[in-house]
Amino acid sequence: MSFCHLHTHTEYSLLDGEAAIKKLVARVKELGMTSCAITDHGMMYGVVDFYRECRANGIKPVIGCEVYVAPRSRFDKVAGVDNKYSHLILLAENETGYKNLIYLVSMGCIEGYYYKPRIDKELLRAHSEGLIALSACLAGELPKALLNGDMAAARAIAEKHIEIFGKDNYFIELQDHGLAEQKRIIPHLIELARELDLGLVATNDIHYLTKEDAFYQDVLMCLQMEKTIDDTDRMRFETDEFYIKSEEEMKALFSFAPDAIENTTKIADRCNVDFDFETRHLPKFDVPNGRDAFEYLSALCNRGMAERYGSPVAPELQERLDYELGVIKSMGFTDYFLIVSDFISYAREHDVPVGPGRGSAAGSIVSYALGITSIDPIKYGLIFERFLNPERVSMPDIDIDFAPEGRQKVIEYVVSKYGAQNVAQIVTFGTMKAKLAIRDVARVLGMPYVDADRVAKLVPRDLNITIDTALETAPELKALYDSDADIKRLIDTSRALEGLPRHASTHAAGVVITGEPTVNYVPLTVNKDNFITTQFPKDTVENLGLLKMDFLGLRNLTVIQSALKIIKETRGIDVSLDDIGYNEKEVFELISSGNDAGVFQMESAGMQSFMMELRPDSLEDIIAGIALYRPGPMEQIPRYIHNKRNPQDVTYKHPKLEPILDVTYGCMVYQEQVLEIVR
Repeated sequence: MSFCHLHTHTEYSLLDGEAAIKKLVARVKELGMTSCAITDHGMMYGVVDFYRECRANGIKPVIGCEVYVAPRSRFDKVAGVDNKYSHLILLAENETGYKNLIYLVSMGCIEGYYYKPRIDKELLRAHSEGLIALSACLAGELPKALLNGDMAAARAIAEKHIEIFGKDNYFIELQDHGLAEQKRIIPHLIELARELDLGLVATNDIHYLTKEDAFYQDVLMCLQMEKTIDDTDRMRFETDEFYIKSEEEMKALFSFAPDAIENTTKIADRCNVDFDFETRHLPKFDVPNGRDAFEYLSALCNRGMAERYGSPVAPELQERLDYELGVIKSMGFTDYFLIVSDFISYAREHDVPVGPGRGSAAGSIVSYALGITSIDPIKYGLIFERFLNPERVSMPDIDIDFAPEGRQKVIEYVVSKYGAQNVAQIVTFGTMKAKLAIRDVARVLGMPYVDADRVAKLVPRDLNITIDTALETAPELKALYDSDADIKRLIDTSRALEGLPRHASTHAAGVVITGEPTVNYVPLTVNKDNFITTQFPKDTVENLGLLKMDFLGLRNLTVIQSALKIIKETRGIDVSLDDIGYNEKEVFELISSGNDAGVFQMESAGMQSFMMELRPDSLEDIIAGIALYRPGPMEQIPRYIHNKRNPQDVTYKHPKLEPILDVTYGCMVYQEQVLEIVR
């Protein structure tokens, strides 16, 4: 193929791009193209997803962004002047270019944000190496000068960009979506390129997949501007030509400039950026007195073991500790454990309630010895390999609960210790799920609220349900769809937009800590609370080898802390949670009565009903109950209850299973049990 799309907006041009990455790449492949660029507006949210999808489909990904350039300095923010920004396409030619691109995009958000994330010529000049620039659409600085009939100004703008990027790295962009303004300036763009010996490049400003999808993109724009489809006073695309055109269509459109077509693949051939999903970029812990980090970790663990189990520590416990420490050292996670131990110690020393631990980290005796968790993995038969396994190399994942009021204090401590440049929170995206998509689209289409509400309520309340599934499983919805043209239009439009990201927000728990400035690894932005946030979501951040911590806010910890204070104030008794026993008959009676509103993981109506049926009389029953009450294991609930009440009916398929399954009355409930059986 001799054409590549170099001006492409995906769903991560939020509420402006309707071209979802998976569908976009599939369409490019279907058209026989071998490369494609991503150039979302001002942000780089989707570049890794795009890269992976392209690679999986044999398409070469070109990583870029359509940036906004401030008319003056990025620090100038005067209404009526500095909101008149211009567009510019930047493509990363190599790793240096990619690092410069993420720095530019990040500074546009952190320093230059004014209506849009804006960069300026000063930043471009300092970070232009490895970048290829295209002059952009009608909103580009150069096309705007030509629209004003000022060829001299256009020439000066082009010469400034040549000075910044170099003549071989700056291309004059030609677009034709049937707009009169584009047709008017195309001859002048070509004239300027020939005069300055610059390359031409033909692009189509892609916002949706096919011509027929133009309506869906228009609905998205209405959502963005909070308008209805019939509003005359709103921004809209004037034609339906902003789709993924074939090579043949592009060649026909620009038959007068064949070099503009050929240059697209020449640029794509030059752009070679690969993401590294193998290397880990863990920060270093500042060990006191310059000691060796692993020796320091071992000393902390041995001290903690003596406190937890008494001195001398039993040989089998010491053996488990030494084994875990060996795995941690060999996998390169020594600093990770020191970092987590340090900020949890800070929280406890500053009266921030910390949870006892959850998830697979509770299977680590190192976590227990360091005080990261308060659960004895030996007592409960927890397996370390569920947490860290040298045969399955992955980042450790410790979810830590803090009382919500103190969570930010701990994050601020981490920022002060590792530096504001090296700590960031993590972006997440709210998506248009089935019910929300229907309500949003109905509002844009101007449908009465009562009609929209009726349709949305016919979608079953199942988790992650899609509109297609709803049509298959809800007969009344399907009947409406088949009989009412307005409802069919609503549902078809909602189905087209379903799953697209609607807005960016901040992940409730995720925090990234890096050894070098975080902007060296990922693009950054600023959230509404003015905290630095990654532009990549949590899974992408982890896949790129960065350390992600989950600082969870758990309201129940505040309730418990308040209860302890009330006991102290009213009865003069200091209660330590670590010293509370687990065999209090009254507690089990309370839980069995179903009166457990406010108890973590047990307050849902279904869980309350289950506890009343189970009537737990041990902590093991409660543990098993929480594990069973989820999709999959739920089918074991009747057998578990029956066997608990009728121990004589408990059977095992093999005698070796008894010591593993006796604690759950012969039912296989936990992953640990599965691992033990396999082992």
